[in-house]
Amino acid sequence: MGLGFGGEVAEFYARFRRGYPPAVFDVVSAAFELTVDDVVIDLGCGTGQLALPLARRVRAVVGVDPEPDMLVLARRAAATERLRNVGWVLAADTDMPALRALLGPRSVAAVTIGTALHWMRPDELFPALAPLLRPRGGVAVIANGLPLWSQDAAWSRRLRAFLRQWLGHPPRASCGTDAEAQLGYRRALATAGFTDIREVVTRYDDILDVDQLVGSVYSAMPADRLPAPADRPAFTEALTEALIPDRHFTEHVRVTTLLARIP
Repeated sequence: MGLGFGGEVAEFYARFRRGYPPAVFDVVSAAFELTVDDVVIDLGCGTGQLALPLARRVRAVVGVDPEPDMLVLARRAAATERLRNVGWVLAADTDMPALRALLGPRSVAAVTIGTALHWMRPDELFPALAPLLRPRGGVAVIANGLPLWSQDAAWSRRLRAFLRQWLGHPPRASCGTDAEAQLGYRRALATAGFTDIREVVTRYDDILDVDQLVGSVYSAMPADRLPAPADRPAFTEALTEALIPDRHFTEHVRVTTLLARIP
């Protein structure tokens, strides 16, 4: 069922993927009037970067992901944080009708989708989500900044050139975070009957070192494209040389939260 992001990739994802700033959770909570009585689904939950902070604000969160290893690490993180109101479901976006049958119609306050919608079929997904949502509930599509290789910085351009040479093709451009993809999501939401569609932007800066940058790159690779463990020191050395003169890398992260409510 998974997309090739198990094993070590899931571990890199848990260690190196960006978390979300608190302001994002404030935005989602306010938009859907979340309370301690509500249930939220985090679709494409990965290792829990959205699901776990959300669990502190609502009655329960259901984390859904098609990759078993992601869910193992998410469950472990929830246990470490002593969060007992998060459940984990091995499923894909196409399984939402079955989840609706399990939870019941109009039983969910919100569905959050992090930087995962580019793996899904929005035109089919959004109509399937609508019957799950309680009145004034909705969908939040959260794009947590551009991929490292797509940013407007000299170090990012050098990273992009290095990955293009190493992969033999350009790296995936935006992972659904670009303006064109966001416009497509808006249209799909409107077609599915959602209203009050709007975007809220949250900005922050982050500084990465070489090890964090390499780990983040590994977290975005399918398992069969990861360098073998014995080859990773050479990969890091070559990437470090390609990024000269930089040794630390400032990201100007622009988080976009696309909100849409059901009437």
